[in-house]
Amino acid sequence: MAPHFTVIRDTTPDSAIPRGAVVAMGNFDGVHLGHRAVIAAAVEMGRAQGRPAMALTFEPHPRRFFSPNTPQFRLTDERAKLRLLAGTGLAGAVVMTFDKARAGTSAQDFIHHDLIGRLGVSGIAVGYDFHFGKGRVGSPSLLVNEAPRLGIEVDVQPHVDIDERPVSSSAIRIALAEGLLGEATTMLGAPWFITGEVIHGEKRGRDLGYPTANIRLDANCGLKHGIYAVRVGRGPERLEGVASFGRRPTFDNGAPLLEIFLFDFKGDLYGQELDCAFVGFIREELKFDGVEALIRQMDDDSARARAILAAAPDLFPRLGAVD
Repeated sequence: MAPHFTVIRDTTPDSAIPRGAVVAMGNFDGVHLGHRAVIAAAVEMGRAQGRPAMALTFEPHPRRFFSPNTPQFRLTDERAKLRLLAGTGLAGAVVMTFDKARAGTSAQDFIHHDLIGRLGVSGIAVGYDFHFGKGRVGSPSLLVNEAPRLGIEVDVQPHVDIDERPVSSSAIRIALAEGLLGEATTMLGAPWFITGEVIHGEKRGRDLGYPTANIRLDANCGLKHGIYAVRVGRGPERLEGVASFGRRPTFDNGAPLLEIFLFDFKGDLYGQELDCAFVGFIREELKFDGVEALIRQMDDDSARARAILAAAPDLFPRLGAVD
């Protein structure tokens, strides 16, 4: 049985905080391989000290606070991020609200009041480029310099490279926007996924022989419009299928919608929450002259999706349980 994953928030009373923990600090959007190196360092430090290791992260993402009117394609919303963190072996996460007060807190005050005073941390792991505090004055080198005086251990992880390119959340967003799922999956260490509730659609798929489970994604989702091989989680159950994300140019060219056709599945999914992992990109979204041409293409898409999924039978993000 997996250990309980504790989530500490600003409202958590001090008496409920496990003092002396080691923290992996970062925004952790996507929980990619670079983030996982920081997390692994914190877990190892905690093991060596006999202390629990936790993530320390911020919500909403600081980008949203500083640029509220700029569309932000987040790889993982708060819940998805916590579920990924819970699957890494961490004992929990500290979620700090990023607001005007937090943005105005000096790096020294953050270290002494939040990290030492409230959390009582015994160690910190960070990435080479992580900055914090008012004006982003806080840096890995500041933590290293302060560590002896504070009596804590600090580990700074270098960037993780793949093919001589640094892994980053920005690079993953670009890969997803270009339909380069292989690149995104490699940088994430698992396929990118979304979670959403199945809603009612126009039910055209039923008439075409391809009934779909429809999910509305975040309006700022930057995933390339097109057809994908997907693996779907319904609780512990894993289902496979082919999905279209886009505006349906053959029919209405409406708001972007994710439409998932599940292979060898019969049942009502309306109102249920599904995790949809994008395993392979098949093709761009196209407009067809008629229904017959569309159905022929859907048959071909399904065959290609089955082949992609058969070649990666266990590919799915490792998700933990979060209260």
